[in-house]
Amino acid sequence: MSRYREILQQYWGYNRFRELQEEIVESVASGKDTLGLMPTGGGKSITFQVYSLANPGVCLVITPLIALMKDQVENLQKRHIKAAAIYSGMTKTEIEIALNNVCNGDYKFLYLSPERLKNFYFRERLKSMTVNLITVDEAHCISQWGYDFRPSYLEIKEIREHLPDVPVLALTATATPKVVDDIQEKLQFKEKNVLQKSFERKNLVYYVINTEDKVKQLFKLITKIDGSAVIYVRNRRKTKEYALLLQKYRISADYYHAGLDATSRAEKQNAWQKGTIRIMVCTNAFGMGIDKPDVRLVVHLDLPDSLEAYFQEAGRAGRDGKKAWAFLVINTADKAQIKKNITTAFPELKKVIEVYNAICNYLQIPYGAAKDSEFPFDIFDFAKKFKIDVLTTFNSLKILESTGLISYSEDANSTSRIIFIVNREDLYRFQIENAKLDNFIKMLLRTYTGLFNDYINISEEYLAKKAGVSVETIINLLKILQQYKIIQYIPRINKPLLHFICERLEDKSILFDKKDLEAQKQRTLERLESMLLYAESQNKCRSQQLLAYFGETNVERCGSCDVCSRRNELNLSKYEFDIILSQIKNILNLEPCLLNELIDKIDSDESRIIKVIQWLFENKKIRYDDEQKLQWIKE
Repeated sequence: MSRYREILQQYWGYNRFRELQEEIVESVASGKDTLGLMPTGGGKSITFQVYSLANPGVCLVITPLIALMKDQVENLQKRHIKAAAIYSGMTKTEIEIALNNVCNGDYKFLYLSPERLKNFYFRERLKSMTVNLITVDEAHCISQWGYDFRPSYLEIKEIREHLPDVPVLALTATATPKVVDDIQEKLQFKEKNVLQKSFERKNLVYYVINTEDKVKQLFKLITKIDGSAVIYVRNRRKTKEYALLLQKYRISADYYHAGLDATSRAEKQNAWQKGTIRIMVCTNAFGMGIDKPDVRLVVHLDLPDSLEAYFQEAGRAGRDGKKAWAFLVINTADKAQIKKNITTAFPELKKVIEVYNAICNYLQIPYGAAKDSEFPFDIFDFAKKFKIDVLTTFNSLKILESTGLISYSEDANSTSRIIFIVNREDLYRFQIENAKLDNFIKMLLRTYTGLFNDYINISEEYLAKKAGVSVETIINLLKILQQYKIIQYIPRINKPLLHFICERLEDKSILFDKKDLEAQKQRTLERLESMLLYAESQNKCRSQQLLAYFGETNVERCGSCDVCSRRNELNLSKYEFDIILSQIKNILNLEPCLLNELIDKIDSDESRIIKVIQWLFENKKIRYDDEQKLQWIKE
């Protein structure tokens, strides 16, 4: 058994790798920069975790998803693997302690949000680290052709300059051929090297349903298909409305969005993960890093902005390999609404500057100040006070982010943390001298480990329940210990964070690349058109459409989606249907034909030919010309 398989068995209990995992590990082990393309739920994290555990040094993992970062660090620690993370919302002291631990201890993983790559303390401590691998998760974020471009990802090439002999492993579940090339170029791969698992999900059935009564359709789906489900909608208000509607009819459901506080989000997520809650109605804030294998149904009640987003969200169904369904439910208003959203997604630059100045005033930031500083930011309170609507504010933030002025983290909600800043002997003396605090200190030490070495996440609610007191009492006790300089206590942040990458600028110093912004807008429109084309298409297998978008063209139709199901109703085998269709297409591409002439030219039973012709008419593949001859409609 190879060293890599031994580690897989030791820490994860698996005796073999999934498809492509071992090939990726071996590629990196040979020193090659590697791009791994694996579908959602394909086990991407195993690849870099196994490799790093088998080699001396630490693995740098760069990811934009704070929730995913925290989740992976926690899971590694449960396996007694030392891992640390640096992300938005951490204090200077926390960052220093985390970096010191990585440099001085036997830590194997350091997770970083891309904005942290510029951090002075990180750059300094990097010189003391033995790094065995640079892992770039969600690697499509480095490409301006991708659907979720993050300018901060471009900093990775500077890290490579400090670590020229360390291989890079880039991972993503969604990348078009253009993005695949761009990722390798931006990460300065020494040579092109892509290992790809087909994105095809044979157990996942895709359906598009066009209906003016989405609520009625939703009830049909969740009563017909048993098991855990995720319902995606575009805005926070809808999550609550749909969840309450389902609850009204005694259907187990809850809602989730980025505006909830960290405790509520964790509770809701855990309840759904354990099966206490069957259906989660949510925005796209839900799902990243959540690996619940038995999701049987994913429903989109609103059109996503891109096929990449849809494919990733739909792909959260059926990760256990058993049959699952992904439904996109649309109506006539959706097309107009999503095009309106594109118009508002790119406010005028004059408005963007107005929002920028208003935010700086709201946060009381003077000109020339706040470089590399972070601020909790309540977008709703800001919009109300400055009378700027929330959508304009959000989209202005996105443009400011793409220009490299700020970084906006919606998922930065954090848990409370503490660390003991005295040694054990001094603490013991303090306990003797302050008997009233002795029991509380003992409870902290019994409940959490590692309190003298690192900041540890705590729950005031859990401690209150354990001690039989109010949450306010626990908070007051923590504050008293902090006043005595026994602990450092960082209360949780329940708001998104704004990270100012550079100091507040005057209007004349804010430079926008108008050509680049126009290109961004054009790429957004192209992705939108692809999404609409998928939603409106009725003549090509859904799986084939999705796979073709990601560059896979030689795949069989699934035989199960709504398009294939309509074909199946003809009572023809796939082979028979495809043979007749191919003959019709070849004949009509040469010249239009009268119906009887066409039938005579095809070697098959007339009734079968008529069925295929009827299907082609219904799906707008053929039509009559002015001479009443059949002609093939060119795509």
